[in-house]
Amino acid sequence: MIYLDNNATTRIDPQVLEAMMPFLTDNFANAASTHAFGTGANEAVKTARRQVATSIGAEPHEIVFTSGATEAINLAIKSVAEQYQAKGRHIITLQTEHSAVLDVCKHLETKGFEITFLPVKPDGLVDMEVFRAALRADTILVSVMLVNNELGVIQPIKELAKLTHDFGAIFMTDGTQAVGKMPLNVDELGIDLMPMSAHKFYGPKGVGALFVRQRRPNRVKLEALLHGGGHEGGKRSGTLNVAGIVGMGKAAEVARNQLGTDALRVGALRDSLENELLQISDTRLNGNRQNRLYNATNVLFEGCDSDALIMGLENIAVSNGSACTSASIAPSHVLMALGMTETEAFSCIRFSLGRFNHADEIPQAVEAVKKVVGQLRAMSVQNI
Repeated sequence: MIYLDNNATTRIDPQVLEAMMPFLTDNFANAASTHAFGTGANEAVKTARRQVATSIGAEPHEIVFTSGATEAINLAIKSVAEQYQAKGRHIITLQTEHSAVLDVCKHLETKGFEITFLPVKPDGLVDMEVFRAALRADTILVSVMLVNNELGVIQPIKELAKLTHDFGAIFMTDGTQAVGKMPLNVDELGIDLMPMSAHKFYGPKGVGALFVRQRRPNRVKLEALLHGGGHEGGKRSGTLNVAGIVGMGKAAEVARNQLGTDALRVGALRDSLENELLQISDTRLNGNRQNRLYNATNVLFEGCDSDALIMGLENIAVSNGSACTSASIAPSHVLMALGMTETEAFSCIRFSLGRFNHADEIPQAVEAVKKVVGQLRAMSVQNI
């Protein structure tokens, strides 16, 4: 199997699994217990909290552990809506956000909040003038994804955050595809809230976190979604997933230490794959070519149904959209927001590489894609 779907999930790094194992076997205690075993588990959680915080330039007490990015997104947006509605009920986001953000915002619309879903330019980047014009005195929250999960496009977060703060609103960025893959400092970027998920950067599934700014200039008040024990400083009740949290902390530490190495090596593999794929006739790259992360490419193969292409690539894992909405038969909302037709959107494939990909996989993948694309186009001609 050649795995080229690392934006959907990643393989656990062996160093992460090694760090987790003691908390799945010998030290299985509840971190809230006051006996020696519980104290040991609690200390491990504190270490993980420091590791995650350090990786993004935050303080440990600003990290709230969750079950993943989806829960973190729900906690952030719904909490801001609850806590700040006296100031206003207007929220801004982009049409290309992850479905977790879009669905929460649509839910809030049913509760009387006004949501502005901003369009993007054909390259996937937000139009700064359109963004500036959307901000209002009653805007309480802006949520713009740092790295798009389907395109890899990087939005100008620092500039967006500054404009948001000029209007007295809170700025959130979905960091799910960015944390552990690129240098991040929440202070330098002006981020107030940032969800993240361990399994996107070689950690375990089922654990994530929310960065919640608790320092100047914009301390965020949070309203818990889950009650029943007051865990995580009262922000997220529930018995802590100690092994998962330890794994997330170790994954964050390893990623921080390997940021430069991963970027150079994985970026070179992505560029090699992309260059070869674009040699296939009637293909084109989707999204901005300059402002994007190094590990992913999204390519349109004219005349090819993406589902058929994925099925034809029997031993190669790729994607035609977000893994979280892969059961949907609708075209990708991200690609449609770029101005594509449904036929075009149904002809695109995302290739996302990671730490455990190797150079010898690239020519194999390219040859397989060329073969299946040729077969599908031949079948299409025969059916005309």
